[in-house]
Amino acid sequence: MLPWPKPASWPVVPADGSAEILAKEKMILQANPRVKHFNIFRKPLPLEPSLLLREANRRRASLSVGNVSELLDIHHNDGSGPDGNSRFPSNRANASFMSRTYSGPASAENSVSLDRPMRLSEIYVAAEHALKQTISDPNLLMPLSSLQEFEKKYMELTKGAADNYHRSWWKRHGVVLDGEIAALLFKNGNFDLAAKSYEKVCALYAGEGWQDLLAEVLPDLAECQKILNDEAGYLSSCVRLLSLDSGLFLNKERQAFQSEVVRLAHSEMKNPVPLDVSSLITFSGNPGPPLELCDGDPGILSVTIWSGFPDDITLESLSLTLSASFNVDEGLKALKSADPLILKPGRNVITLDLPPQKPGSYVLGALTGQIGHLRFRSHSFSKGGPADTDDFMSYEKPTRPVLKVLNPRPLVDITAAVSSALLMNELQWIGLIVKPIDYSMMGAVLHIDTGPGLKIEESHMIEIEDHTNYSKSSVNSSRRFEQILLESGKIELPNWASDITTVVWFPVRAIDDRIARGVSAVSPPVQNMVDGMRMIALKLEFGAFRNQIFERTIAVHFTDPLHVSTRVADKCSDGTLLLQVILHSQVKAALRLYDAWLDLQAGFVHVGKVDGRPISSSFPLVISPSSTAGLLFTIQLASTKGQDEVVQTDSILNIKYGILGDRSTGAHAPVPVESGESEELLFKSALTLQRPILDPCVAVGFLPFSSDCLRVGQLVNMRWRVERLKNLEENSSSCGDEVLYEVEANQQNWMIAGRKRGHVSLSTLQGSRIEITLTCVPLVSGYIRPPHLGLPDVGDANISCNPAGPHLVCVLPPTLSSSYCIPV
Repeated sequence: MLPWPKPASWPVVPADGSAEILAKEKMILQANPRVKHFNIFRKPLPLEPSLLLREANRRRASLSVGNVSELLDIHHNDGSGPDGNSRFPSNRANASFMSRTYSGPASAENSVSLDRPMRLSEIYVAAEHALKQTISDPNLLMPLSSLQEFEKKYMELTKGAADNYHRSWWKRHGVVLDGEIAALLFKNGNFDLAAKSYEKVCALYAGEGWQDLLAEVLPDLAECQKILNDEAGYLSSCVRLLSLDSGLFLNKERQAFQSEVVRLAHSEMKNPVPLDVSSLITFSGNPGPPLELCDGDPGILSVTIWSGFPDDITLESLSLTLSASFNVDEGLKALKSADPLILKPGRNVITLDLPPQKPGSYVLGALTGQIGHLRFRSHSFSKGGPADTDDFMSYEKPTRPVLKVLNPRPLVDITAAVSSALLMNELQWIGLIVKPIDYSMMGAVLHIDTGPGLKIEESHMIEIEDHTNYSKSSVNSSRRFEQILLESGKIELPNWASDITTVVWFPVRAIDDRIARGVSAVSPPVQNMVDGMRMIALKLEFGAFRNQIFERTIAVHFTDPLHVSTRVADKCSDGTLLLQVILHSQVKAALRLYDAWLDLQAGFVHVGKVDGRPISSSFPLVISPSSTAGLLFTIQLASTKGQDEVVQTDSILNIKYGILGDRSTGAHAPVPVESGESEELLFKSALTLQRPILDPCVAVGFLPFSSDCLRVGQLVNMRWRVERLKNLEENSSSCGDEVLYEVEANQQNWMIAGRKRGHVSLSTLQGSRIEITLTCVPLVSGYIRPPHLGLPDVGDANISCNPAGPHLVCVLPPTLSSSYCIPV
């Protein structure tokens, strides 16, 4: 760039009296050293003409003629001082500029007479002539003729310089000049272009972290957006202003920014756009380990939110997303706040309801919410604390999990406290052992539902005790014990039982209307476990919100205290029979027999004791658990003469007893429903006494096999012969011409290949015979009982069997297969 030309001489003016004025002005300009070195910006001036004009435009209101000439002379001397080396003024430059000048006739002593002050018009004319003589380029002189032309030239030069900077990759310098262009556009009312230029400058300052410079430009951008009615941009600018360092603005100014945000948020916006407040509202998890939950558990997640607003602000809604750390397929899950929240300036701790999540680790995602009608979003983590604390979160290091959901595991276990049988038809305690497995049972509710044949005595209190005291043999006076009333089939566990193993005792009664039946001592006792089995359905609801459910069905066995069998011990010559009644204990408790008597069926009478008591009267009789005792009765056959028909009924054995047992081991004394109840219990058993077969009606005989050896897997014919011994008229109607037969066989030993039940025709004449054949296959080898043929419609007292009692047959193993033979 060529240097500006120096003024060769002052212009010649017409002889109108202005020559003197010009001479005085020349004297002033030459005599005052401040003209060359005056700096209106208090810093070295730039050398480029565009920047020189820019600075002159900023101070144009305070420029005088002397200033303009000074600027031009400064640029002409390349910014150097009198010595050509320094840009700063000499000591004489600190002298104050002359406030008044005087004009007068010149003399030898004074080259210029200062006898009057210069008028403004004179100064203007002198300055105009000085500029015309100094600036020879008419294109440069034209912008100095008026303010509009000056601004036009200034805009042209600044745009050119900015474009050159952008093309030369000096982006920062170009953006700075864009800011100068934006200032001039804003002054002239061209707010659209000014906003675009301001946005470039703000982006540069924000990217470089120059908050002080950003605080100077950002308010102008916000003003342009407000004038242009750009609500989204204006909101964003207000948020950015609030995000700057609080020391850059007064508190009243920051409050005004927040008021603008709240005003627009609650107004009806034409085009509402979600607002990004990541620089103003940040969040993080609370310090310490993450929240741990079991599978299926809801919870409460605590989150720290940092608010950059100067005052409290109300959020109509707030939601926070969670994302799985290691499962990319798992979608984001939003946690929503049910009530509006008020954020205070600085640190806020909020709690959000956490629904059940799948197992895994979860981190915080994004924070969204609503202020009035405005939706906002923040994806920035809190940086409120130092780097070595949990409050400091950065984008460089991995995000710390805030939630860990454990894999499914057992949380509680419920088992029966007693495994042995309890008394049938008596009120018994049933114990349930509730064992938490590293999980709190606070507020747990236990539902108890009994199956058919079992009833809970709801009028009685439920007892809960510590399992450690239950397992000890000695009674601890300080044991934990509590009684709870059962309501609608459920109870709530006490708080002290939330983390320890407890035993829940509740009274039940197993109902069985059938009377126990004794058997013959010849046949071994066979217990039917299914008849005494009762089911209890349990449902435990636990957890913070009772969301965890544990269900289990427990089987409890009930039985009669005694199993009764009979045998004829001896038959005397006078027809007296010694009947032995064998009592076998079926409970794990001692039984004390207080009394016993036998009510005989028709056809039998007692001998000696007419009250039906046994011969021995050694009562009370104690029977130990799983032990056997016997009672001996003397009976004889009663005469049946004069009776048209003998009705066969069962004999009833009555026993008064007491039980000495503990509820922790099995059967025990019944639970007293009312105080003062007797501890004596009554047990009844039906005994079937069979009269000797003196006058049978039908004879059934088992015919021998056609082969002497039976083998497993081979077919064999079972044959029975049925013969009528008397005519129909002389016997009961049960011996009719149609006889019902039924074959009974052990399914584990025999497979029957024919009809097991049916009718056969048997003539009513004496000596009539019929043969019943049934094909069977033996399944096991050894001595086993063959199938038995019975006549259900004919009483046992009218049937004569051959053989008379149970017998056995020999079954050989199957023959070896030839495929397993080894040739010699």
